[in-house]
Amino acid sequence: MYKLSIIIPVYYNEDSLELLYSDLKEKVLTKIDAYEIVMVDDGSGDNSWEIMNKLAKLDNHIKILKLSRNFGSHAACLAGFSLCTGDCATIKAADLQEPSELILEMFESWKNGNKVVLAVRSDREESFSQKLFANTYYMLIRKLAMMSMPKGGFDCYLIDRKVIEVLKLLDEKNSALTLQVLWAGFKTDMIYYTRKKREIGKSRWTLAKKIKLIVDSLVSFSFVPIRFMSTVGALFFGFSFIWGILVFILKIFGGINVEGWTTLMIITLFSFGLIMLTFGILGEYIWRTMDAARKRPVYIIDETNEKSKTIN
Repeated sequence: MYKLSIIIPVYYNEDSLELLYSDLKEKVLTKIDAYEIVMVDDGSGDNSWEIMNKLAKLDNHIKILKLSRNFGSHAACLAGFSLCTGDCATIKAADLQEPSELILEMFESWKNGNKVVLAVRSDREESFSQKLFANTYYMLIRKLAMMSMPKGGFDCYLIDRKVIEVLKLLDEKNSALTLQVLWAGFKTDMIYYTRKKREIGKSRWTLAKKIKLIVDSLVSFSFVPIRFMSTVGALFFGFSFIWGILVFILKIFGGINVEGWTTLMIITLFSFGLIMLTFGILGEYIWRTMDAARKRPVYIIDETNEKSKTIN
């Protein structure tokens, strides 16, 4: 008999939690032998924690965690993995946009020997802007960081206990958990579905968080930003060398006059902007190195219905 852990990151989901549990109970929980649900409140400012406590009293298979503040979905999922005890675990979003039946399909695929099972989006019932960002992000990841990233991307996935232990060992900050799962390299299967339009609650996926995800993903898993700096530096060195020869020749033949001030200023300003850009990219790496060196915990658990309190 295998035990399945269902990890649910919660962030301002007071309107959907009870519906989510009812949906899971009807479509998933009654069809598996052993399960646990681990709900992680990632610093919600609504009544999510109170509803989580209510559900935990209704079902003793539910574990609940409350983080001391909002650490992000990456940390919330890691917190859930740290407490789960299943032979495998799946991430389930609390917004009801993924059909719960996917969990059973992924669970069956895991039983067939796949250590990682991805629920890949074949289509989205979402707005144009949401589709545009998602398609752009996953295109960048496939081209620049992780070629194994599915075209439609994924947020929902199931992983074996071995993979969970690997993720706990990595203990990386400012990273993308989905890319860590792909990086681990275990035997992987994919199940396709259509992501539903959000009907309940308001998305907290802000533009700032989207930009941070892109930067974190590329800096953590791609050498392209550093390679970009090296390439541009080499190109400008070559350009400067050729320009220097040209200026020297013009000087010999009397072709230099004061009228070149505009060109000189344009080149100076452009070069200064390029230097600041490369410094900014380098700063992203330096900041992440410093953040890792401080060894602050990825998340802090404030409350839980488990006896042991965990800080990681």
